[in-house]
Amino acid sequence: MKSSKLRISVVLLCILGMTSACKKTLDEEPKLILEENFYNTPEEAEAGVNAIFPPLRLGAQGIASYNATLECHTDYAYGRGSWAQFNDFAGLDAVNTNRVADFWQSFYLAIRNANLVIKNVPNGDAIGEEDIKRYVAEAKFMRAFCYFHLVRDWGGIPLRTDANMEEQNVARSTVEEVYALIEADLSEAEANLPDNNAAQPGRPTIWMAKTLWSDVLLTTQKYQEARDKAQEVIGSNLFSLVPIQSVDDFEKIFGVGAGVTKEEIFHFKYSREEQGNYYPFIINHPSTGYLGDKGAYAQYGDSTSVFYKGWNNGDLRKSLWYPLDFGMGKNTLLLKKFIDPQAANEYGAINDFPLYRYPEVLLIFAEADARVNGITPDALEAVNKVKRRSYGLAVDAVSPVDYQAASLSPESFIDAILQEKAYEFQFEGKRWFDLKRTGKAAEILQANKGVTIAEKHYLWPIPLSELNYNQAIDQNNPGY
Repeated sequence: MKSSKLRISVVLLCILGMTSACKKTLDEEPKLILEENFYNTPEEAEAGVNAIFPPLRLGAQGIASYNATLECHTDYAYGRGSWAQFNDFAGLDAVNTNRVADFWQSFYLAIRNANLVIKNVPNGDAIGEEDIKRYVAEAKFMRAFCYFHLVRDWGGIPLRTDANMEEQNVARSTVEEVYALIEADLSEAEANLPDNNAAQPGRPTIWMAKTLWSDVLLTTQKYQEARDKAQEVIGSNLFSLVPIQSVDDFEKIFGVGAGVTKEEIFHFKYSREEQGNYYPFIINHPSTGYLGDKGAYAQYGDSTSVFYKGWNNGDLRKSLWYPLDFGMGKNTLLLKKFIDPQAANEYGAINDFPLYRYPEVLLIFAEADARVNGITPDALEAVNKVKRRSYGLAVDAVSPVDYQAASLSPESFIDAILQEKAYEFQFEGKRWFDLKRTGKAAEILQANKGVTIAEKHYLWPIPLSELNYNQAIDQNNPGY
């Protein structure tokens, strides 16, 4: 991880989404305007915040490959090619150790850019207090987002903040210390972010902060607080589920023309004018035309799997899977959740990438409420809204597919919620974290895939580059 100062040209290049140029420039020593001469105006502060996003949202080292790696850890997806090694759940080989090292660098580069905003914007000489609070809040929201992923993937990690960002040797903090920083950042973000950013979709809002915070609280088993935070989002009445009546209607949510929907909370936004979403290239096959004539078909499903066979055929989400034998056998399935037939190349898809959608808020609320209060009418209704939509039914009307309290125990109700999340968020990078935090990974992977998870599979190895650079870390995660 480099400790060189950020120069203004880096910020401007990052705004334009020129990922390779950004990375190259960030690796150089500063040659033009240094950070202490920047961040003085609202425009410069906004440019600084914009620079946080490119390491995460663009290129093969960003959200696309990261999400694909998480999906290979699930009970419904398999990896092909360099991802095939994930199928045995024995830990990472050399190829995938290097792959996750790229994610580490991307998250910390985004954190570095957030720290620059947090440190320098309050000292700007031509910016008002309201703008200072907003842009620092945006940076703290993104710093919390990055650390939330880092701590779940690697456990205790170095906390690099605006206070120690120039230090080379930073010891690993405990998991509890990382979560304390995340919550502190989200508290400030919630207090100072705007209610909406309609003019600039994708920029942080108070509702993004509340949603991320509810997920953090659920993960750390603060169930009452998680329930209440999710309820704040639900109670805003700003969000609702997009109606679905056929499998093609999922394009209204995930398609290239979806725009900002009523269920969008936090998405990475893409357009033809800048480098696009790489993930559709990973999951599609050239023969389908779903990504022009491109596609790596690096992830697939199996129609004979326990997971797939146990899924009700009336659920339209199941219909997103389609059969295609490309050499892995006649039972092979691919998922058409993210398609862009007009994409010109592997980086050309303009499907927005969903990080948080409203159905997740409903399911976070339902699980947290159930863990505190058992099976309540509010929790049942939250889950049933998501389920009804998936069967093409009216979201707010009682239906034949509804879960019924009389047929459930509190434990089986929570299991049903987790299963709904598995159906709803396939290829959105949620399942592995749910399996880990609930302690169900070994049981469910054994039942659905017939594999035994090696202990070292639960955390990724700290990159060799970090171990060589940061002398305060003398031990890797178990098994590496």
